[in-house]
Amino acid sequence: MISELEQQQASQALVTVRDCLRWGESALRRGEAFLGHGTDDYGDEALNLLLHVLGLPWDSDPRLLDARLLPLELDAYVALMTRRVNERMPAAYLTGRAWFCGLEFRVDERVLVPRSPLAELIEQGFEPWIVPEQVHRVLDLCTGSGCIAIALAAALPHAQVDASDISEDALAVCRENIALHGAENQVRALLGDGLAAAQGQYDLIVTNPPYVDAQDMASLPDEYRHEPVLALASGADGLDFTRRLLREAPEYLSEQGVLIVEVGNSWESMLRAWPEVPFFWFEFERGGHGVFMLTRDQLLAHAEAFAAV
Repeated sequence: MISELEQQQASQALVTVRDCLRWGESALRRGEAFLGHGTDDYGDEALNLLLHVLGLPWDSDPRLLDARLLPLELDAYVALMTRRVNERMPAAYLTGRAWFCGLEFRVDERVLVPRSPLAELIEQGFEPWIVPEQVHRVLDLCTGSGCIAIALAAALPHAQVDASDISEDALAVCRENIALHGAENQVRALLGDGLAAAQGQYDLIVTNPPYVDAQDMASLPDEYRHEPVLALASGADGLDFTRRLLREAPEYLSEQGVLIVEVGNSWESMLRAWPEVPFFWFEFERGGHGVFMLTRDQLLAHAEAFAAV
């Protein structure tokens, strides 16, 4: 915790950018803040908050480290850091912005903070598993902020992308981001529960759905408790949403269509539930796990197994 006395002392004693970064990193470490919403280093987390206060980009001139800050800037930084430590508020919610696939997005507590390993696949255009030129219609299911849908549109410029979600609050953020990136002609936001919002068939369905099981939900760090439960929890084994998706997906996939789903730690539950299904599990160079791919033909071939569980 950062006490009121420490806040006052910090506002009075800090002078330069370097001072603020040193104090901020120490405060995060002492407060045992949990990282996992965009950074994995306390120094980067402190830098993120300070650059937001100063209105500066990540690639700012290192000579600014010895620049003196104005009293208002110091007070604002100390206040942000205090909320980050004391309230366990993710930095992205404090700044209102996050990055995904090199793109900036607006975020708040209506949506998850972008952090999916799907970014790596999107940046590669899903090659060699998918031929980008043959993808004309895409569905981003459980879109939240719209970061995946908009990144998909950038990676697949000839495709039309539907971004669906059950939450109108989330879709409001999604629409803001669609406008922010000028993607109105390529991405549309659709309201509906699961595939109920889907319109027609898609060459590619991508989703980062709710997949946290009951045990993991009970032990989540406090930072994650600021995020919408609707976007995280999915029953005792984390597969409530995925079960329904596997049953219904073939109807919404084109003949050569592909389904790609992130299930995180619930991948072990999937292997227990469907040991006979040939899930293809992606490996990531930048970290992450629990993302699988199935073709429409594979989904149909194992339809009985999916219906039985």
